[in-house]
Amino acid sequence: MVKRKVIAVLMVLFVVLVGCGQTESTKQSSDKATKDEKNETVLYFARHGKTMLNTVDRSQGWIDAPLTPAGVEVAESLGNGLSDVKFDKVYSSDSGRAIETAELILSNNGQKELEITKDKRLREYNFGTYEGMMNEEMLAAVAEYENLTPEEYNNRMKEEGFYKSIKGFADSLSKLDKEKSVEGVNWPAEDSQTIVKRLTTGVDDIVKAAEKSGHKQVLVVSHGMSIITI
Repeated sequence: MVKRKVIAVLMVLFVVLVGCGQTESTKQSSDKATKDEKNETVLYFARHGKTMLNTVDRSQGWIDAPLTPAGVEVAESLGNGLSDVKFDKVYSSDSGRAIETAELILSNNGQKELEITKDKRLREYNFGTYEGMMNEEMLAAVAEYENLTPEEYNNRMKEEGFYKSIKGFADSLSKLDKEKSVEGVNWPAEDSQTIVKRLTTGVDDIVKAAEKSGHKQVLVVSHGMSIITI
């Protein structure tokens, strides 16, 4: 079985996350280390560049906006920074901002002609009828639903940590959105179970495809909350 190493590339910041492809703390023979390296697949996760909706602090899940000049610049810089990496395969959320970021990375990493496989399972959280709302207003609605002030809710998020808090946020927003959404008119906000299932299934399929095709370096362009959840 192919071993996996996960690298989160959050635009300028490069963070290596512990993956099952990393060597164990105990000393191993050079022969086994070489074998492990040959069976290793590295997944590079990159968040899309800053968009116009990010700039005005509006919620942006399944709705979309183009990258700002600053977002373009950072995506291009990331591509230059990855010029020594030759990707075997590239995946992107089907959101325009993620695709644009993937194209900019490849154009500046010397692999402009590499095909980008689009997968809707790599999308950001869906905020339902709260899409496009000011982030502050959306957070206030969730805080009120949980009988907290916005300040109390933010403090609790800090205490819980980002991963746990965004899952709880998704669950509360999903319940709130059921009161507002109309079937067949809008996609309802997703709860955490739905989000985790689609993201993990998508990434598992990417790994299976890499194992089958022998891909060693795979780029995955997605979204901030989704990458944290993965």
